[in-house]
Amino acid sequence: MGRGRAKAKQVKVARQLKYNSGGTDLDRLRDELGVGDSSNDDADDLNDELADRYADYADDYGTGDDDDGRTSGGR
Repeated sequence: MGRGRAKAKQVKVARQLKYNSGGTDLDRLRDELGVGDSSNDDADDLNDELADRYADYADDYGTGDDDDGRTSGGR
């Protein structure tokens, strides 16, 4: 007969963990994972650098490329 009370308590604890887990300390998690602080400015600079590097390819190959890499308009 005691199984019902134990199961009810387990269900209660499971619901609390699922729905009321509280806030996650993202700074502590970042420290534990060893991830450094990176600002969005660094990511933007990297994206700008890559865009500049590959802009020449876009000019060379243009927008008339097909999926297989050949230009449209015959051989």
